Amino acid sequence: MPDILLVEDKESLRRVLRLTLEHAGYSVSECADAASAAAEIARAPYRLVLTDLRMPNGSGLDVLRAARAADADVPVVVMTAYGSIDEAVQAMKDGAHDFLQKPVDSNHLLLLIQRALEQARLRTENILLREEWSRRYGFPRIVGESDAIKRAVAETQRVAATDATVLLLGESGTGKELFARAVHHLSPRRDEPFVAINCAAIPETLIESELFGHERGAFTGATERRAGKFELASGGTVFLDEIGELPLAVQGKLLRVIEEKTVDRIGGRAPVPVDVRIVAATNRDLKTAAEAGEFRRDLYFRLAVFPVEIPSLRERGDDVVLLARHFAAQLGKELRGREASLTDDAISALRAHPWQGNVRELENAIERACILADSTTLDARDLGLGAHGRARAEDSPPEISSDLDLSGTLAEAADRAVRSVERRKIADALRGAGGNKTRAAESLGVSYKTLLTKIKDYGL
Repeated sequence: MPDILLVEDKESLRRVLRLTLEHAGYSVSECADAASAAAEIARAPYRLVLTDLRMPNGSGLDVLRAARAADADVPVVVMTAYGSIDEAVQAMKDGAHDFLQKPVDSNHLLLLIQRALEQARLRTENILLREEWSRRYGFPRIVGESDAIKRAVAETQRVAATDATVLLLGESGTGKELFARAVHHLSPRRDEPFVAINCAAIPETLIESELFGHERGAFTGATERRAGKFELASGGTVFLDEIGELPLAVQGKLLRVIEEKTVDRIGGRAPVPVDVRIVAATNRDLKTAAEAGEFRRDLYFRLAVFPVEIPSLRERGDDVVLLARHFAAQLGKELRGREASLTDDAISALRAHPWQGNVRELENAIERACILADSTTLDARDLGLGAHGRARAEDSPPEISSDLDLSGTLAEAADRAVRSVERRKIADALRGAGGNKTRAAESLGVSYKTLLTKIKDYGL
């Protein structure tokens, strides 16, 4: 993406400004009039537009309107002569970032541009919620001492320094996003955006626009150009979670992004260059899905350049105790104001539990215990696991019954039994995820869309 579009009709001044900007390290494209500038803005994205206000065949206000229509977040700085201050004020009202009075002072110009670009960068970071994540979680910490987790960590460390595409494999709840963030933070791209996208959580009708962006007027409701997640992440890392749920039609476009390093906005006339590293994750067997025609084979091979298997919690031995203590300390401090600890009975219950929901299920159990326990010492009965911790009667919805109706044919009884178990399991997952449907779907091993359908079907 070029840095600055310079619009100035006087060639001598345009040359001086361009040299000043390039000497400061910016890449610059230039136009001599408003019409060509508008066409250039429609053709390619810019980080900032610097335009003269009064020009033949149009004005800087026309350039401003074209820039705002293309991307409302791109800062526009207008340059004006002494006699046109009123027009400069109007430009500010119309959305210009600032204005400069001619003759232009080089130091003032560079300072203004630096501030404008910094403000635009902060707006982008707010869109991506990177500050919120960093404040709450900090640098990703992978807790564990088992051989299985050490092997996954070692592989992650080796591949992070490269730009290779990484495919994270493992059951729901094993911490694949944590590993994806570790890949990003250990890479040369660590200071650039990390954009996480749950491919199952975005409706199929919107996912192409979310990923690749759209032009103004591309479809009903597209009132302005919108950059997709790949453009917002340019220079950084895109994490495609639940990649196996991506529609086949969108998979072809993703393959083009990987091969060509460009994106095609919906309604766009030309590809937009992007520089991103892709980390994907799935709990499905993508190779089998590709052989069955349910996933593109060419995309699978592009994604599986460096597969990393994230072990289930059941394969990690005493890591369950290390993780439980880590969560108890962290969540106890968040929820009760001081770190929580675990009794010997609690540790025994943790070791005995099968952990079908993996680390996410463990974290949910510790969080629930921190809320329900009478103190910050967590006992087995506080965890809601096994004989010591079955959910208390008052915690279960009264309309969900464990009694089975065995009347009718075998098929009819079996169908009722399956629906009863599904309803109870989904209700438990929603409760364990605090009502978060995305997390509940992941713990159940189903897509977000499937979960929404079943919630509606069962009236939950």
